[in-house]
Amino acid sequence: MPSSVPRTAHSLPRTLRGALLSLLALAAAAQAQAPGDDGFLAAMQAAERGQPVPPAMTGHPAAAWLELAALRRNLDTLPLAQGQAFLTRHAGTPVAEVFRESWLRALAKRQDWAGVRAAWSPSISNVALRCIELDARARTGATDAQWTRDVQAIWRSSGTSLPDTCDAPLQTLSARGGLDDALRWERFDLAVAAQDVAIARGIARGMSAAEQALATDYAAYLQAPHARATSWPKTARSRLVASHGLARLAKDDPLGAEAQLPAVASALGFTEEDNGRVLYQAALWTVASYLPDSARLLARVPASAYDERLHEWRAREAMARSDWPAALSAIRAMGAAQRAQSRWTYFEARLAALTGDPATAERLYRDAATKSDFHGFLAADRLGQPYALCPWDFAPSNEAKTRVATDPGIVRAMALYRIERPIWATREWSAALERFDDEQRRIAVLVAQENGWYDRAVFGLGRQPDETRLYALRFPLTQQALIEREAQRHGLDPAWVAAEIRAESTFNPRARSPADARGLMQVLPSTGAAVARRLGRSWGGAESLYDPETNVALGTAYLREKKDMYGKPYVAIAAYNAGPTPTSRWLSQRPDMDPDFWIETISYRETREYVARVLAFSVLYDWRMYGRAAKLDERLRGAEAQRNTRFACPTGTAAG
Repeated sequence: MPSSVPRTAHSLPRTLRGALLSLLALAAAAQAQAPGDDGFLAAMQAAERGQPVPPAMTGHPAAAWLELAALRRNLDTLPLAQGQAFLTRHAGTPVAEVFRESWLRALAKRQDWAGVRAAWSPSISNVALRCIELDARARTGATDAQWTRDVQAIWRSSGTSLPDTCDAPLQTLSARGGLDDALRWERFDLAVAAQDVAIARGIARGMSAAEQALATDYAAYLQAPHARATSWPKTARSRLVASHGLARLAKDDPLGAEAQLPAVASALGFTEEDNGRVLYQAALWTVASYLPDSARLLARVPASAYDERLHEWRAREAMARSDWPAALSAIRAMGAAQRAQSRWTYFEARLAALTGDPATAERLYRDAATKSDFHGFLAADRLGQPYALCPWDFAPSNEAKTRVATDPGIVRAMALYRIERPIWATREWSAALERFDDEQRRIAVLVAQENGWYDRAVFGLGRQPDETRLYALRFPLTQQALIEREAQRHGLDPAWVAAEIRAESTFNPRARSPADARGLMQVLPSTGAAVARRLGRSWGGAESLYDPETNVALGTAYLREKKDMYGKPYVAIAAYNAGPTPTSRWLSQRPDMDPDFWIETISYRETREYVARVLAFSVLYDWRMYGRAAKLDERLRGAEAQRNTRFACPTGTAAG
């Protein structure tokens, strides 16, 4: 893997160098395994097409998945004995559970209720499958007291829509008198709390005549508040419905909900909690767009209704108006744990400095600068000190690595991942991790990286606080030569490009989003085609975006276009994530705001966190690629990268 090895590896810190050498050793082992992958893939494709699997593949460690692929083709006609035999033969393994889930659905479709009961496992928690089993018990005459309790538990489990498979057992329960008005009201209250109008209406229709009229009026209010509410009984349920109805209205019409609140609150005797529920939503949906009434509505929310989310928005709202004393006050009103987060420690320091308290600002900057994240790096820049980084020199023994790498579940997971069956691979991976201790789990992440499965560090690490310090695992690096070449071609910082790849795909060249963004830099086919046309480059179609060379070439060109369009990298990053329309709106709202405040006041949480994450990742990829970093403050402003900032572990800390 020469493209993944930093050119300056021998000059890097010992901890990083050790991690890299460990990964290279594992990569060599992967090369030894690779020749069997083509045969396994061909066998899987044959099984999926209903063609014979080569006899030689029956000894493959993941051969059971080949059998599963073949069985899934004819589940509607598969003999019961054959399906049951597969479950018995592979009992206790992920492949059996994956088969069982599909098999239960197929048996229900065939109305083979005895088969459903024979295939059932009590360990299943999936509600749709649980309802299939409950229906099977009813249709085979097993509607005993336990069945009634089990169906009632499903009924009580959610105030939103249940899977279609639950319709039959719930209808049977109702016909048997197991859904009285009290139970219907119980779920009605859940539907109100979830603000699900359709479910509330459906529950109301099933109530007795004595209860139905009020329940129907409640549901109507939840959909569109009306004046009849002031004549409702003065009960806790009336208050619940009315407050949630107004809270739901507040999401679309905050001022309208606020205007209707006094009359309903007076008529029904609203508590502080009821008032807070409405005023919270009115404030939240006003401040999220920085509307003129934001500060006034925030001030109306009772203190008891404030949570971390609203505390943050109160600080942002004041920042957006450049009201530094109000923003500082909002941060100091936060709970101790929230205020101690590096984000808010940094901004408290920033605001203390802006309001004339440099001593407090310096103390808080020092606290924030112990963290290896966006705000910690910004704080270090304010102090002119090295960036905090305390890498964990994780070096398991070869014997320990071999034990994990040869664990049957891990072997199957890696084989499935290498032939692009990531969902099945994840099932095997998750089952293996349930058996592993912390050391084995960390080694499993190493093994996954050996096999090119880089996002396992995201999902497999973090259960222990120190695992945030496994930077070589958490920030994989492949295609370095390609990244540097394309970054240089388009005048971009290579660490920024690597950070975008880490944020977008975790270095998975086959990544594909629900929006159809593809490859390392998650380029949309329409964007790829347009950029290729502007570059005068041939366009190989959407599938070409899975090729790293094509993807990085087009992705960096597009990133350069965003930088040219907006001038500053942090704005270009926001546009890369959110698109041009909201980015232009944020620029017009706060055109001259300092970068740190501008980023924090981005309206979309996803984009706000994405920008901070990519910029922090840029610093960490400077460490991975070059051992020193460009100052984040200069990177924000688009200055040419001068990597002269060192990394150091603060005395007595383990920065994360």
